[in-house]
Amino acid sequence: MENNALVHSTLEELCSEFRANNKIESSNYEKFNVKRGLRNNDGTGVMAGLTLICNVHGFRVVDNERIPEHGVLSYRGMDVRELVEGCSNENRFGFEETTYLLLFGKLPTKPQLEAFCQVINECRDLPVYFTEDMIIKAPSPDIMNKMARSVLALYSYDDKPDDTSLENLMRQSIMLIAQLPTIMTYAYQVKRRHYEKKSMYFHPIIEGHSTAESILNALRSDRSFTDEEAKLLDICLVLHAEHGGGNNSSFATRVLTSSGTDTYSAIAAGIGSLKGPRHGGANIKVQEMMGYIQENVKDWHDEDEIKLCLKNIVNKEGGDGSGLIYGMGHAVYTLSDPRAIILKEKARGLAEKRGMLDRFELIERVEALAPAVFAEVKGDKKTISANVDMYSGLVYESLGITPDLYTPMFAISRIAGWCAHRIEEYTTGGRIIRPAYKSLAPAQKYSPLELR
Repeated sequence: MENNALVHSTLEELCSEFRANNKIESSNYEKFNVKRGLRNNDGTGVMAGLTLICNVHGFRVVDNERIPEHGVLSYRGMDVRELVEGCSNENRFGFEETTYLLLFGKLPTKPQLEAFCQVINECRDLPVYFTEDMIIKAPSPDIMNKMARSVLALYSYDDKPDDTSLENLMRQSIMLIAQLPTIMTYAYQVKRRHYEKKSMYFHPIIEGHSTAESILNALRSDRSFTDEEAKLLDICLVLHAEHGGGNNSSFATRVLTSSGTDTYSAIAAGIGSLKGPRHGGANIKVQEMMGYIQENVKDWHDEDEIKLCLKNIVNKEGGDGSGLIYGMGHAVYTLSDPRAIILKEKARGLAEKRGMLDRFELIERVEALAPAVFAEVKGDKKTISANVDMYSGLVYESLGITPDLYTPMFAISRIAGWCAHRIEEYTTGGRIIRPAYKSLAPAQKYSPLELR
């Protein structure tokens, strides 16, 4: 049908009709004081709600002027750097503890953490025949798409899918947090077999594994990994677990939750949002951009040559044509992204061990040169720094994780935040989220078909 000449011609006409009747001049956004992207003119987010879950701080406002500051990410009032350092110093996995903190508001005691980890472990298996019916029989070239469809399908396997009591919301949340990594790894295996003609393997889930260990056990054909590798992946999960109620996917989850819909629909919305290249999909875009730079810059130590390449990218003459230097800049962070600082440190150590130091240093040069390139080409004096996506791809690559899984890895971490926001919205929000849109449609009269 897609190759049908009549269909193709009709689609062209329909698109031309759409373009002719759907123009909104950019000046109208200022005229009607529209908060595009739900942001104020100074770049700050429109206040849309209250939360106890997370805070993202990157600047302060003095006399209506935005003053850049070093970024701070806090979960339930706790600096994420302290969380990472605490677990690292005690040589423990931290994602399960982070999930507990986000859901319940405080760090667990040792008995509470052990019980919570046990529950997560026991919930990782998917329902009987779910893998065969929902994943193997319907492969997808995009893992995020398969994760969203699988989450929606789990509704049919739930005896109480629409029960919105706190007890049931918590049960559904813990089940999904435990099962999403299993869905991801199974979907990846099916994609390998169906689209890449490679071997597919489903390793048994090991009792007592942390989430990070369970993922590496599922992804590696020989099931072997070091404790250092698992704990590095665990740090990535901790850093990606939450980022404030205003981030696109958490807000999408809250918007659907405010309508009173079921947990599976709300979480699937979060996955769909995160898939976008302007949100979670940006980590893949960084890798693609760095591939372009590596191919087009002959001397990776020549800053002038790198700068020229970056100018071509910003001028939409190179890269993917978007004009964006992926991995640079953030809606809130200005001087620094605390997640990027932690991952950069980890990436450097890995690069030195695995013979990837030249690639790490190239990324570092791009990070250093990008602000000046933006200022020179765009005349933009906005303070920007590297965000978490700049170095996460290199860390994942060093762990043998394919780019197909970069954004899905983000999702299996961020679902902890989505579930926390869903429960908070349902228990404290109280109103359906419904912002206003100004209609600019001119009045028109109905005319009979014969007279059009």
